[in-house]
Amino acid sequence: MTDYILALLVIIVAIFIIKKVATCLIKSIVAIIALAILVYLFTKTGLISI
Repeated sequence: MTDYILALLVIIVAIFIIKKVATCLIKSIVAIIALAILVYLFTKTGLISI
């Protein structure tokens, strides 16, 4: 349950940062980092098996 809350928190923070920051490079870096964290969390919980 904590992993799902953490994943939701990562998504919310990433969206907040993307809306506040204007440059395209930083938007893509934040999106990649958020995606990497989500993939890690989902593989840890067993939702995705790589």
